[in-house]
Amino acid sequence: MHYRIDEQGRKRVTLIPGDGIGPEVTEAARRIIDAAGVRIAWEIREAGAEVFKKGLPTGVPPETIASIRETRVVLKGPLETPVGYGEKSANVTLRKLFETYANIRPVRELPGVQTPYSGRGIDLVVVRENVEDLYAGIEHMQTPGVAQCLKLMSKKGCERIVRAAFELARAEGCKSVHCATKANIMKLTEGLLKRTFEEVSKEYPDIQAHHIIVDNCAHQLVRNPQQFEVIVTSNMNGDILSDLTSGLIGGLGFAPGANLGDGIAIFEAVHGSAPKYAGKNVINPSAVILSATMMLRYIDEGEAANAIENALAYTLEQGIYTRDVRQEGSVSTTAFTDAIIANLGKLPSTWRARDRRPLRLTPLPPHRDYVRPASRRTIGADIFIESPASPEEIGTSLEHLVEGTPLRLKMVSNRGTMVYPSTGALTDCVDHWRCRFVLRDPSLSLNDEVLIDVLGRVGSKYRWMHVEKLEEIDGAPAFTKAQGED
Repeated sequence: MHYRIDEQGRKRVTLIPGDGIGPEVTEAARRIIDAAGVRIAWEIREAGAEVFKKGLPTGVPPETIASIRETRVVLKGPLETPVGYGEKSANVTLRKLFETYANIRPVRELPGVQTPYSGRGIDLVVVRENVEDLYAGIEHMQTPGVAQCLKLMSKKGCERIVRAAFELARAEGCKSVHCATKANIMKLTEGLLKRTFEEVSKEYPDIQAHHIIVDNCAHQLVRNPQQFEVIVTSNMNGDILSDLTSGLIGGLGFAPGANLGDGIAIFEAVHGSAPKYAGKNVINPSAVILSATMMLRYIDEGEAANAIENALAYTLEQGIYTRDVRQEGSVSTTAFTDAIIANLGKLPSTWRARDRRPLRLTPLPPHRDYVRPASRRTIGADIFIESPASPEEIGTSLEHLVEGTPLRLKMVSNRGTMVYPSTGALTDCVDHWRCRFVLRDPSLSLNDEVLIDVLGRVGSKYRWMHVEKLEEIDGAPAFTKAQGED
C-alpha cells in the first residue's frame, strides 16, 4: 500500500506547516479536509528556516525524515531558502532525499478569477523532472572569476519522467503530450530527454506525442495555451514554465503541486513562503487546498477531493475571494476558508471537479548501470586550465608540452568557442580554457597512464582544475564540439 493507516483506521499524513505564510495556508487545508469528513492522523513535523536557525544545514531534521519514511505521504507548506549563499534548499533536499522525481503541476481556469485568458478553457499539466538537471546543485568556482554548474541528466531519469507524463495523460483522459526541451543547443543532456520521449511514446499509440523547443513552448503558452494538455520537461525548464502557466489562470495562489516517487508523495503549493505577508491573514490558501485534493486522490479519497474542489469553485463563483484576485471586496484567509467549509456539498454552475484515475508510478529496473553499451572507447581528454595568457601562447605551449606523447592538442576553447587554432573570430576570453587532446593514432584507446603523464606535463606550467575523458560509445562520439571546431 502506498499510504499507511493507524490503529484507529485513520490515514497517516506528515504535515509540515512550513515558513512564512505556510502555517496559515496549511491550517486552512487541514480544516477543510477535516470538515469534509476525511479521517487523517496528522503528524506535524518541522523543516525549513527554523531548522536552519538551529544549525542543521540540510533544513530537514531526522524526526521529519523518520515520519515521512513511516507515513509515505506529506502535505507541506512553503519553505524559506537562503538565496545565493549558505544552506541548500530544504524543498529540494526533501524531494531528493525521497527521490520524488515527478513534479506534477496542474493549472485550470477557475470561475470568478478574471485574467486576460478567461474563457479559453485553460486546463493543462506541467510534468517536471524533479531531482536531476542543474538542480543537482553541483557547482564549483573553477577560477576566481568563472563558476561552473554541472547539468546532470540520466537515461533512467528521463525515462521515469516521460513515462509519468504519459501515464498521467491516460489517467486524466488527455489526448496529447508535449515534450519541451532545449535539445537544439544541449544535444546530449536535453537531447537525451527528447530521444527518450520519442522512444517511449511508441508504447502509447493512443496519445499524440509532440516535441517542442522550450522557448517556443513558452511563446505558445502565451499565445495559444489551450493547445496544451500535458507538458513534460526537465527540472529548470519545468520550474520556469509552471510559474508561467500559473500566471495564465490567476497566479501562484491557484497553483498546486505534487512530488511523486516510487511509494512516497509530497504535496505542496508552487508558491513560496512570502514572509512579508506572514501572520496578516490575507494570503490565498487555494494552491495548498488544491494540492491537498491531489493528496486526497492519492490516498483514495477521490469523493472528498471532488467535494472540496467544487466547494472552492462555488465560493469563487459567489464572488468570495482573497486580495490576490482583487483588492476591493476581498476577504481574509480564514474567512475564505470558512466559506469553503460552508459550501461543502454545493456545486458551481459553470465548473465541475472531474473524476480522475489516481496516478500510480511503476518503478523501473533498479540496476545502476541502466544503459549498457555494446562498445566504448576513450579517444582523448578535455583538460580545463586557468591562465591569463593569450590563446596563441597557451596553444603553442601545450603543443610543446605534449610532444612525444600519444596525445596531441586538437583545440583550445574559451566558454565554448574555439580560439586556438585561430578562426579569425573576435572572442573576448576569460582565464578559463578547455584544452582538447586526442590520440595521434585514432585506432587506439587512451589509458590512464598516458593521461596522467599528460596531466603532469600540463600541470608543470598551468593550474588545471578539471578533466573530462572523451568517450566513444557504440561507435558514436559521446561529447560535443566547441563552436568553430571541425
